[in-house]
Formats: sequence, structure tokens, C-alpha cells
Amino acid sequence: MARNGGHLLVECLIALGATKSFGVPGESYLAVLDALHDTRGKLDYVLCRNEGGAAFMASAYGKLTGSPGICFVTRGPGVTNASIGVHTAMQDSSPMILFVGQVGTEMKGREAFQEIDYRAVYGTVAKWAVEIDDVARLPEIVARAWTTALTGRPGPVVVALPEDMLTTLTEAAPLSGPASIFEAAPSQDAIAAALKILAAAEKPVLLMGGANWTAQGRAALQSFAEASSIPVVAAFRYQDQFDNHSPVFAGEAGVGMVAHVRKLMSDADVILAVNVRFGEMTTDGYTLLSVPVPRQKLIHVHGSDREIGKIYVPTIGIHAGPNAFAKALTPVKGGWADWRAAARKAYEGTFAAPVQPGPVDMVAVSSWLRETLPADVILTNGAGNFTVWPNKFFKFGPQARLLAPQSGAMGYGLPAAIAAKVAYPQRTVVCFAGDGDFQMNCQELGTAMQAGAQPIVLIINNGIYGTIRAHQERNYPARVSGTSLENPDFVTLAKAYGFHAERVEATQDFAAAFVRALKSTNGAVLDIAISPEALTPRQTLSQMRDAALQSQKAKA
Repeated sequence: MARNGGHLLVECLIALGATKSFGVPGESYLAVLDALHDTRGKLDYVLCRNEGGAAFMASAYGKLTGSPGICFVTRGPGVTNASIGVHTAMQDSSPMILFVGQVGTEMKGREAFQEIDYRAVYGTVAKWAVEIDDVARLPEIVARAWTTALTGRPGPVVVALPEDMLTTLTEAAPLSGPASIFEAAPSQDAIAAALKILAAAEKPVLLMGGANWTAQGRAALQSFAEASSIPVVAAFRYQDQFDNHSPVFAGEAGVGMVAHVRKLMSDADVILAVNVRFGEMTTDGYTLLSVPVPRQKLIHVHGSDREIGKIYVPTIGIHAGPNAFAKALTPVKGGWADWRAAARKAYEGTFAAPVQPGPVDMVAVSSWLRETLPADVILTNGAGNFTVWPNKFFKFGPQARLLAPQSGAMGYGLPAAIAAKVAYPQRTVVCFAGDGDFQMNCQELGTAMQAGAQPIVLIINNGIYGTIRAHQERNYPARVSGTSLENPDFVTLAKAYGFHAERVEATQDFAAAFVRALKSTNGAVLDIAISPEALTPRQTLSQMRDAALQSQKAKA
């Protein structure tokens, strides 16, 4: 049966298992939009307000569900807007496929209207960037894109679709389903070698993170860690992948790393790193482990052989999927029970913080949320100092999830929350956003309204770009420039998009406001007034400035 490339593409995606897609329309892929007209309930298209927001949604959807997030954007301006989501998906190891309209093949190479060389632009940002130049090969390329996005270290794939490839008729048959690829399992020799090193340790640490975990794999790793009494540290923004209530969980190695985690990693004599990409935040600027050969004995396990030895030369490297590796482990015993207990005690102590200055105390708010939110809550955030509250003051159980960008991209939280509601409409989804962070993508409230995927949004409003102000005060104290915000009325803005909205100006008013937000059937936005002084849980803005001024005087 003859069909055009647009219809063939959509049929292939449905066969592979795609059920949701995100995008902003463009004339370069009208044939795809036409095919999507008949797929409601099979492959839905979530209409977004900006390509950056759409790409964030696809990246978050892939991270949350484990199925590639599908995004459609137009050529030129559309795909450049979407680049922030591709970069985030790569740093997050999130499976994602970005389909991009392209100029017709007869126009290529002439700097035609909105023309871009996608392989050149995305070759170093995505796992794979490809352009279709033969409509008959479309099923082959889509199948490869799907597999590439999912396997090894998951990540984004960019597929360029020349306009004439989508309108040309072909007899090529659609795919019948995805490839069934089993996770790589470790050899018995590899497991024996790893366990031998661990058994000889005095201060072992299990560092875990990354994508592709299953519930069974996480449970197996937890059982091993608990039976072995080994403290567990989560890599940057992967603390939702291990039960924080477990007696072996010791915290997250990430931005704003707390002192006990830094000491735990530094003092360890053996680190078992499972599914970890050794990024700058997890390693505290590559200082916790020496490059290229760490002082600690390092057992690095990863599903992608490209990650093993990329930065650190391991004592042993094991090319295996995280779940298969976790299931193959057997407990080890050693004299480190006190080491584990001290790590856990230090972790529990991190939830105590001074009363915060200003009208709303986020320490108290976070404590209330920690006790109130359902076990399967999904938290999201973008970037800024406000992220300390969902990232450091919440305990993630085995059902809870965190969607937070390893790329440090502002504006990610709201699109991620919308994607989470699209994927799991019955679950409670709470987005944390600073006032600056929220305004990066606040127009996506319209996407949420139209899709019926409205989350609860907490705007932590201090009237400044907090992270940059903190750096500014530390480096150029008392010289404020370019970091103060004059904000709109967020309550009125949210109501214009159909959301329930309130402003919270006192700590004691938060709980009742949040209960009303939970009861709303149209989502909710709570504009929470906090003081710019409350920039971090344990140091005020004035204290930062005073310390920097004193340092300047001492050097003068």
C-alpha cells in the first residue's frame, strides 16, 4: 500500500510503542500533522507554546517513562529553540527523538529559507543526528533512532525530515514493533572480582545514578546495600533512584554538596559506581576523585563501554546494565557498620536548618511537604538556589520521582511537570520554580490548560536571580548589577491560563493554600513570597556580602 513519508513515519512510531508526542507546528512537516489527525488515542500530539518547552517536555517524558520522548519542531528557528531540550536530554541521559522539518532536497546547500545543517549543529550534542534522503529508508532510520535513544547510555537523537521526503509516496512497509534487546549482564568473573575488592574494603561507598533502572533493579541494589551495610550516595539529581528512607542511604553528591557527603566520598577506600556518568557536580569539580587515576579503588559499572574509563581509570570496569548487575550481586561483610551508621546519622541531620528570614520559611514549608505529599509524588524543578528545597529537603521513597536537569537549565521545571501529568494524569505533580526560572517558560501554562495536564506550581519568589546574585555578592560584594527582577502579578497571570492561583505571604498560610491547590481540578499556582535574604538554608545574602567584604579588606 502506497503512503507518503509523513504517514509512514507516524505508523512506525505507533508500532514502536510511542503514545505521546510534543511539538510546535511548522509548514515543513505538515504531512506529519496530517497523519496525526487520525491517531488520537494512539499517538497524541501535545501542542506546545515554544519549541524549547516542547523539547523539555520530551526530555522529561523520556526520563520519567523510559520510553523515548517524541518531539516535532520546524526547521531553522524551531530547531534552534529546541536545542536546549536536546542538550538537557544528553546531560540527563534521557531517551528522546527530535524530528525536525527540513528544506526540500532540491533547495539544500543554498542557504535556503531556514536551512540548517543538522548533522553539523547537533553532531556533538546528540547521540546521533541524521537526515533522511530516501523515503524508502524511513522505517530503517526511525528504528535505529529508537534503539539508539534507548540503549547503552540513553540520550537524544535528531532526525531531519526534508519536506519532500514527507510528501513522497512509497511502498515501504511500516515497522511491526521495536527490537527486543536484553540488557548486558556481567560475567561471573567480573562479579567475583568486584565483590573481592569490596570485601577487603574498610570504608566502602556505593555511588549510583543514571538511567535505565527498573523497579526490580533498584530493589536488588537496595537489598545488596542493606545486607552489606554499605552507605549509598546518589549521583547528582538521581536521589529518586534509591529509597531515601533506607538506613544505608547517605545523601546526594551534587551541587551544593553537603560536608558529610564530600567527606564520605573523599575518605572512602573503595567506590562501587553503578550506572554513573562522572560529571562535574557529582565529583565536586573532579576533586573527590583524582584524574585520571583515583586514590580510591574504583569499580565502575555502566551499560555503555564509552563511559568506563572516559574520565577515571577504574580498578576494574564492568560493561553491564545496572539492573542485571544489581541482580547478580551477593552480600559482602566487613567491619564498616559504624561507617555506615555515621553516614546515615549525618544525612538525617541535614534536614535541620535555621529559621529562615522573611515572610515564608521554606524550611518549615519543606518539612510540611515532606510529611504530606503522597508516596508516588513527582517533583520537578529548573535551576536556581530554590532547588535546594526539592533536592535537599525531601525524602524520595521507591515510588516518588524527581525530574531535575543535570544541565542546570532554567525553565525546565514547568514543562517537565506538564510532561509528567501527560504521562501520569492521576499522580500528584509539584513543580518548584524560582520567579526568574518560572518566567523562562511560563507561557507553557497554556499548553497545560489545553492538554488538561495542569500540575501544581510553587513559585519561590524572591525578586532576584538568586544563584547569580549569590556569585555576584561573593565576587563583587555590594555591587548589584543585572540580577534584580520586577515581576508581573503571577496570580493574575495564572488565572488567565485557567489555573487556581493564590499568593502566600506567611508560613502559617501555606498548608491551607496547598490543600486548596490539591483540590483544584485545573491545577494551581502558588506565588510564595520569600525574602532575598533567604538565599541558602544556612547563610543569608547579607552574610555572604559581609564575608566577601571582610575578605577584600584582609587582602588590601
